[in-house]
Amino acid sequence: MTKPVFRFAPSPNGRLHLGHAYSALLNADFARRFDGRFLLRIEDIDITRCRPEFEAAIYDDLAWLGLRWEEPVRRQSEHFADYRAAFLTLKKRGGVYPCFCTRKDIAEAIACRKAEGGEPWPRDPDGAPLYPGTCRGMPDDEAERRIAAGEPHAWRLDMATLQKLVPGPLHFRRFDREGREDIVPAHPRRWGDAVIVRKEIPTSYHLSVVVDDALQGVTHVVRGQDLEAATDLHVLLQALLGLPTPGYHHHGLLRDPEGDKLAKSRRSKSLAELRAEGVTPQALWRRLGFDP
Repeated sequence: MTKPVFRFAPSPNGRLHLGHAYSALLNADFARRFDGRFLLRIEDIDITRCRPEFEAAIYDDLAWLGLRWEEPVRRQSEHFADYRAAFLTLKKRGGVYPCFCTRKDIAEAIACRKAEGGEPWPRDPDGAPLYPGTCRGMPDDEAERRIAAGEPHAWRLDMATLQKLVPGPLHFRRFDREGREDIVPAHPRRWGDAVIVRKEIPTSYHLSVVVDDALQGVTHVVRGQDLEAATDLHVLLQALLGLPTPGYHHHGLLRDPEGDKLAKSRRSKSLAELRAEGVTPQALWRRLGFDP
């Protein structure tokens, strides 16, 4: 039997904080418990925000923690061709359509619908309003003309069509630190017609992570609860692309005294700052509930 494969996959758009340390240590702990492999992946598809100095800092921070990972490290920015091939497979199956809407277009369309119906507009699991379907059903010749003219566009999943392409309910395997497992239903329709290729980037988080996990043979995905709902979309993409579905474990999030999750955008204290204050890796391991 092949060994279980775990991965820690940060984005180099800022310095790692305690929340990242917990997720990395938890993945390494799972790999040790299950006699598995531990991979590091750099998720840098957003080339406008990701920076080389942050990537270098990831390696330094994880090495300071005492973690070791297999080489070579997969960098997403070097594999856009893989994501393009997956997108073309989805396109061939008829499960996507181009969307030319701006955020303003979408907001105005939703406002008109709400004025007509009066009901609260549905939202996706992240709290964003569901796409109103403005470009769904656009004639192919019009879409091709606008694409050929260089008009900016994203590509969205067509949930109505996908329901026919993937009949029957979708499920995934959930596991815990003791190795217990159960089967959980996936509900991708609650995301609406989600963006699968962004306007400014020739892929998306959802598409690239599914492709990477399959190509790297990842068998167990350990990540935060903030990505639990995204698993719905990932299971759907795996079914459409004929890829294996790993098991999933979504861990609790570390929070600040105000109850907000630690985040780069909130300038949560970084591991580098903790290190400068004299915090040792051993103390940090114990603080996060691991044996050094």
